[in-house]
Amino acid sequence: MCALGLPTGAAAWGSEGHQIVAAIARHYLTPKVHNKVDRMLAADPDTLTAHDMLSEANWADRYRNSGHGQTGNWHFVDIELDHPDLKAACFNMPASGPLASQGPARDCIVSKIREFTRELADPATTAAERLLALKFLLHFVGDLHQPLHAADNHDKGGNCVPLNLGGPRQVNLHGYWDTVVVRELGDNAQSVAAALVGRITPGDKADWEKGGPPSWAAESYSIALTTAYTIGSKPGCVPDRAPISLPPGYDAAAREAAAVQLEKAGVRLAALLNYALDP
Repeated sequence: MCALGLPTGAAAWGSEGHQIVAAIARHYLTPKVHNKVDRMLAADPDTLTAHDMLSEANWADRYRNSGHGQTGNWHFVDIELDHPDLKAACFNMPASGPLASQGPARDCIVSKIREFTRELADPATTAAERLLALKFLLHFVGDLHQPLHAADNHDKGGNCVPLNLGGPRQVNLHGYWDTVVVRELGDNAQSVAAALVGRITPGDKADWEKGGPPSWAAESYSIALTTAYTIGSKPGCVPDRAPISLPPGYDAAAREAAAVQLEKAGVRLAALLNYALDP
């Protein structure tokens, strides 16, 4: 994703957002799964990230950018605003190979979360593949909750929509949702996660643990439709498009929507890991 003047992260939520999701999830892990996740990550021979849960939540981006571009489509599902068809956005839901980590390249985040969850839950999966499944899941559950990773207006998920944030600050719409709204929540992932956990009620947790990747994608799409894309941008990618100024109230609405999505992602990631690793 490209920003104009204001740096953004390499994928949904940027590194800070993914760390927040992992920290929230860590709060809700059972003691058994907490220890199992730590042991699995401590044995990781990869050098792309440190081997704690928050660092490994950004591994999938580093992996994609280090010569594994075939995994790029796995980070999103571009459900078009003018033709919302999940199956079509997911390349017609292709069958995976014997190992989820080996493709196919034309697959989407909804299918990959399902595939990696099955592998992580299956004790017959090799240790190496289970570790890959864990690391992809630490990232992909967060990705799916960024609204512009589940919606598209023929504009590369908002990457073609420049915004004017005042003065020389410009960023595209996708980058705004990746990092700008997250930074407005605070500059320390652990502190932001603790504050967000403090807002989550038992009822919230129970409700959010229902459903699965298709319904999570539908939620993110709905937020993109009702919040992210309410700036009056036109479909498509047009060269030298004039930056759009945010309408009154947009920033506050986006910030609250992003906070709730981070909360949901953390709760759901924990539920998924508890299911797969503590049957």
